[in-house]
Amino acid sequence: MQDPFDVLVNGIVYSVFPEEDNVYTIFKAGQEFGKIEKDTDSVWLKLNPETEMPMFDNDPEVDRIGQAITNYVPEPEDEGEEEFE
Repeated sequence: MQDPFDVLVNGIVYSVFPEEDNVYTIFKAGQEFGKIEKDTDSVWLKLNPETEMPMFDNDPEVDRIGQAITNYVPEPEDEGEEEFE
C-alpha cells in the first residue's frame, strides 16, 4: 500500500491517505475533508461520510485534489541512509 503524502492545490495543503483501490481519505489543513474515489481520468467523486457511496455532485475541488493525486510522484528513498535503533 502506498504511504500517505501531501499535495498542494490552490495554496492549500491536502494530506492524502491511500486506502483500497482508487479510494483516498483526505485531510484539508489538518481537518478531515472526507473520502474521494477516482471515477475516470478527470472525474473524482466524494464519498458520502455515512454510507461511503459516491455522491455525483460534480465538485471542482474534489476534481482538483484528484488531479493532484494523479500527478503526484513519490520522492525516491535515499538508499544511503540507514535507520539506527
